[in-house]
Amino acid sequence: MTEPCDLNAVEARALIGAKKLSARELLESCIRRMDAVDPAVNAMVARDDEQARKAASAADEATMRGDALGALHGLPVGIKDLENVAGLRTTYGSPLYRDFVPKEDQLIVSSVRKAGAIIAGKTNTPEWGAGANTRNAVYGVTGNPFDPTKSAAGSSGGSGVVLATNMVPIATGSDTGGSLRNPAAFNGIVGFRPTPGLVPSEKRAVGWSPLPVLGPMARNVPDLCLLLSTMVSDDARDPLATTIHGQTVRRPEDFARPASIDLASLKVALTPDFGFAPTEKHIREVFAEKTGAFSHLFGSAEAATPDCSGTDEAFEVLRAVAFLASHRDKVRDTPDMVGPNVRANVEEGLRYSALDVTRALQLQTQAYLRWQSFFEHYDVILSPAVTLSPRPWTELFPAEIDGKPTRTYFHWLALAYAVTTVGHPAISLPVGLDRNGMPFGLQIVGPRGGDAKVLAVAAALEAALAGDPLTARPVPDLAKLAKARPISESPNFIGFA
Repeated sequence: MTEPCDLNAVEARALIGAKKLSARELLESCIRRMDAVDPAVNAMVARDDEQARKAASAADEATMRGDALGALHGLPVGIKDLENVAGLRTTYGSPLYRDFVPKEDQLIVSSVRKAGAIIAGKTNTPEWGAGANTRNAVYGVTGNPFDPTKSAAGSSGGSGVVLATNMVPIATGSDTGGSLRNPAAFNGIVGFRPTPGLVPSEKRAVGWSPLPVLGPMARNVPDLCLLLSTMVSDDARDPLATTIHGQTVRRPEDFARPASIDLASLKVALTPDFGFAPTEKHIREVFAEKTGAFSHLFGSAEAATPDCSGTDEAFEVLRAVAFLASHRDKVRDTPDMVGPNVRANVEEGLRYSALDVTRALQLQTQAYLRWQSFFEHYDVILSPAVTLSPRPWTELFPAEIDGKPTRTYFHWLALAYAVTTVGHPAISLPVGLDRNGMPFGLQIVGPRGGDAKVLAVAAALEAALAGDPLTARPVPDLAKLAKARPISESPNFIGFA
């Protein structure tokens, strides 16, 4: 018999609404799964099981009374440890906040809680989300569930792992250089970067910057849509959630389930590198093999890419500006309490002049305009989600790819930040394994504001590929993980060395 924690979110929610499954039964199953496999991967790093049990019991009482139930009623959710949860330890992966317990929920947390979700715990992240290898000096490293010696990516690495191992059915994440998409790719789950402003955030230090966004993660596209629908709003605390006075622009019901779409009606562009990303030869070959197996599903599929000239420079400068806004004081006042990735970004930002920032903004705008012209000819773009196969987590970041040095500690994320820089929506969809036996993520990129279109294409493709082992979502060996030695026993588990 299937364990309740192995149910998808949509299935579990339907059973709870029909009084065939209780929220308490589902939560207890999730807790047992955490206890069994989390020692091997270290993904759910802060829990308050008793508070979660109280919330689940209250949810069951509401169900039995016949109350109106929210979209996520009774579903356990993992919350990324960059997002404040009232009463639950929230560290941002930073020793400076090792013992911090917020008094209020962040907006995204209050939104999912209002929709009936049960907060199951906090998921691990790199310090302040810097870098895509989930390691920090508070909780240590998160291992990949397909091989705990390898990286789970990041910065939403903990969320990716708790989903892949069925500890919870849904989880939150955030994304600047691919932090929703990279861990989705490495862990065989789904991560969606929405258009900036679709999921409002009140915490961005540079409120008008489109680089950082919040978003949903799940094991499949319908589950992801269910979670996304509870996050969407026109909340005025986010200046990018622009609206028309007196009208609702972002309607949750538009995203609650993926729309139907005919893949055969689509003209698709295929690119392994957007013309500039340092994609390893192995990933290029796997991408060609995967797309070769299903490109016939589209009306047409051809090699093409928007012109991404200047993207590296624009992203590097604008990212550093954001780090200055958020972390300069920490690096200046408590440098010994800040890790190498955060320091590197702040130090880089201090080297730039106003002219450098102006040029970066101009390059970003020029790239954006070229992308708009490109999407006059194509419906979506398909690319690999990440430039390389998962490597050992002992490597803080890839210093080289196929023998060529990388520009920065985040250069290997160029396939993701090509999209970030121009503000388009994108999803990472699991499409089988690569030649190393690790999950392969396919990035689907849509036009400006085309969030619903991206989700529709992803759902249709997911359904079409599910029956073929070459392209179906891979699943880690949970029994093996349950027997594995705790990852905390590994050398260099804590910290960055």
